[in-house]
Amino acid sequence: MRAIWTVTWHAAVWPESEWVMAFVEMRRLREAAELSQAAVASRLGCTQTQVSRLEKATRTPSRSDAERLDLLFGTSAGVSFTRIYQSIVAQPGNPVWFRSWAEEIEPTLVVLRSWDPLLIPGLLQTEAYARHIFSMEPRATPDEVEERVDARMRRQRILDRGKPPLVSVLFDAGVLHRRVGGPEVMRGQLDRLLEVAAHPSVFIQVVDPGCLPGLAGPFMIAELPNGQPDVISSDAPAQAQITADLDVVTSIWERYEAIRLWAYPERISLRMIEEARCEWT
Repeated sequence: MRAIWTVTWHAAVWPESEWVMAFVEMRRLREAAELSQAAVASRLGCTQTQVSRLEKATRTPSRSDAERLDLLFGTSAGVSFTRIYQSIVAQPGNPVWFRSWAEEIEPTLVVLRSWDPLLIPGLLQTEAYARHIFSMEPRATPDEVEERVDARMRRQRILDRGKPPLVSVLFDAGVLHRRVGGPEVMRGQLDRLLEVAAHPSVFIQVVDPGCLPGLAGPFMIAELPNGQPDVISSDAPAQAQITADLDVVTSIWERYEAIRLWAYPERISLRMIEEARCEWT
């Protein structure tokens, strides 16, 4: 059975929204076609429970779910599940290619492993640090910068969950000395690292700059619940790859392990962060 990445929404917040009404319509279309939830589940490649949650508007479909619903029911009744899916994921702030990760993968993952050779990872960035990065983007408008900062801060809410995920962060030692926004911003950012490192589910390790396997670029590995396959996000300036393809995931895992061999123990890494903080005066 294929994996389905889901987002849980609370229908009561927007009782008259288009997507809630559309999934109420989904039930009517199913019953008009004399199909059971189990029959629809078979066609979508998911479980009957997931179909029930769709009809109650307590989960959104993946893109392939939406496309299959359109094939199953057609759009003659004026309902396009693909269009609704696109509307749901078109949240401001995150680039289009990242929305499936930020909106579907991160909220459900149980373990996140990340590597960044150039910057503090987004989940641990302060507002000031993130704002300076986004403000340096070509043609970025003030409104776009604020939208992206807000989106980044929203992502960090996963650390405040009742049962937060295990987060293992690796980044190059040069990141501690790369000026982003000036000394005040850097001190605040390194203070943030030391603060979040005290969290029992967050582990931070600095990687020796001699680690050549890490030069290929940043990436994240998400471990999902219920035996679902791992998903990776590998970054690039214009387009990221987000996939559960076994060959790609295996390749990223191998690179992660190669990088981890160059990582300093956590106690040494935290001392390096403290020393770097003192340098930003």
